[in-house]
Amino acid sequence: MSTLPSPGVGGTLQNERVTSNTDAPATTTRDGATPHAAGAQGAPAHHGTLGLGQGTALYIASVLGTGILVLPGLAAEVAGPASIISVAAVLVLSIPLAGTFAALAARYPDAGGVASFVRRALGDTAARMAGYWFYFGVCIGAPVLAVLGGEYVVAVLGVDRAAVPIIGFAVFVPPFIANWFGVRVAGWVQFVLTGLLLSVVVGVVAVTFPAVEASNFTPFLPNGWAGVGLAISLFVWAFAGWKVGTHIAGEVKNPRRTIPIATAIAIVVVGLGYLALQFVTVAVLGSRAGEGQVPLLDLVESTAPGIGSVLVAIVAAVVTLGVVNAYLPAFGKLGAALGRDGDLPRWLAKGAADGEVPRRSLALTGVLIVVYFGLMLVNRLDLTGFILIHTSNMVAIYAAGMLAATLLLERWSLGWWLAVVATVMTAGLLVLAWANLIVPLVLALAAVLVTLVRRVRRRRAAARASRVARAEEDAADAPGDDADADAGVSEPVLTATARQEPR
Repeated sequence: MSTLPSPGVGGTLQNERVTSNTDAPATTTRDGATPHAAGAQGAPAHHGTLGLGQGTALYIASVLGTGILVLPGLAAEVAGPASIISVAAVLVLSIPLAGTFAALAARYPDAGGVASFVRRALGDTAARMAGYWFYFGVCIGAPVLAVLGGEYVVAVLGVDRAAVPIIGFAVFVPPFIANWFGVRVAGWVQFVLTGLLLSVVVGVVAVTFPAVEASNFTPFLPNGWAGVGLAISLFVWAFAGWKVGTHIAGEVKNPRRTIPIATAIAIVVVGLGYLALQFVTVAVLGSRAGEGQVPLLDLVESTAPGIGSVLVAIVAAVVTLGVVNAYLPAFGKLGAALGRDGDLPRWLAKGAADGEVPRRSLALTGVLIVVYFGLMLVNRLDLTGFILIHTSNMVAIYAAGMLAATLLLERWSLGWWLAVVATVMTAGLLVLAWANLIVPLVLALAAVLVTLVRRVRRRRAAARASRVARAEEDAADAPGDDADADAGVSEPVLTATARQEPR
C-alpha cells in the first residue's frame, strides 16, 4: 500500500511508503538504470533466513563491541563518577537514531542499507557518497577493532607487544570463513558469540560487585559538566553500530516485524550492559580508572586475580570476533549492492540479492582491511587517526541517512519524529567532527566524479546514436535507394498486369 507520491528532493518520490522491497513503483535513476536499491518493482522477492534471535545477536554485537574493552575506563578518567550520566545520556540519544534506522530497514530492506535510503530521497550521487563512506571509510575501523583485541590478549598473556599485529590479523580468519558460507552460518556463529559476550559481561559485573566502595563516587563531578560532555563524545564510538543491521535487513525473516523488535531488545541489553560496566568501573577502581591500556583487566584483577586474566582474555577474543563477524556481512552486502547499482564495478554485483553470498565483495573487503592494516603498522599501531577517520565517516553517513528518513517516512508518524530528532543530533555531531571530515569529503568528491564521468559517457553514447540515426535517414533518402525501391515495387505490378492481358 502506498500514498500518492509528491515530487521529492532530487527528482525522487517523497513520502513514498511501501510494505516490502517489492512494492515500490519502478523508478529510473539519473544514470539511466533501474536500481533494486531503490526498491524498484521487479526486484527479487524477499528470501530472508535470519530469525529474531540471530538478528538481535548481530545488533547487540555491533554496538556492545570493543567499546567495553576501553570506554568505561576512559569515560571514568575524564568525567569521574558522572561518567554514568554520560552513558545514560548516550543511551537516550541513541534511541532516535536506532529507531529511525529500524523504521527504514523494516520498510526498505536492501543490501545497500543507508545508501539505498539516500538514493530514494536524495538521488544517485548522494547515495554513492553514503556507500563510499561506509565501504571505504568505516571499513578502516575493522583492523582497529582487531588491534584493540590484540592489545588485550598480549596484556593478558604477558607476551611481547610485537605479537599484536599477528593476533589482530588472525582475528579476521574465523569471521571470514563463516561469512564465506553465507549470512545464515554467520548468524548462528554470531548468536553463540553474543551469548558468550553477554555471559562474560554478567560475569565481570558479578565478580567485581563485592568490591564496590561508596567513597569512589565523591567527588561526583571532578571535571565539571565539560568532562561529562567529553565522555559522551567518547561513547559515540560505542553506539555507532546501529546502521550495520540495515545492510543485512534483506536477510531477515519478516523484516517489518523482526527488525523493530530486534532493535528494541538490543537497546535494552546494550544499555544495561554499558551502565552496569560503567558503574562497577567507577565504584571499584575510582580514580585509578583509565590509568592503564587495559582498564577491564585492571577491573577484574582487583577482585579476582586468579581468574581475572582468563576472563578478560575470553572477553577480548569474543568481543573482537563478534564485532568483526557482525560488520563483515554488512561490508559484503553493501559492496555487492554498490556493484549492482553501478557505483562500483559490475563484477562485484554477484551476491547482492537476498540469500546470496557476496564473496567477491567480501574478497575486496579483505584486500581493503589488509591495506589498512599495513598502514597501521607503518604508523606503529597509533590508532587515533584511524579512529577519527572511522567516526567522521560514520557521522557523515548518519547525517545523510537521517535527512533521507525525514523525507521518506510518513510525516508526523513516530518514525518521522525520531528522524527529526536524530537529524538535529547528527547535525551537531557534524559540527563537532568538522576538523576530521577530510576523508569523507574526498570520498564525496569521488562520488561526484563518477557522476560526471557517467554524464559524459551518456552524452557521447547519445551523440553516437544520433549520428547513426541520421546516417540511416540519409541512406533511406538517397536517390539510388528510391530508384531501387520504385523498381522493386513496379516489377511485381507489371508482372501481375502482364499476366492479366489476353494472349
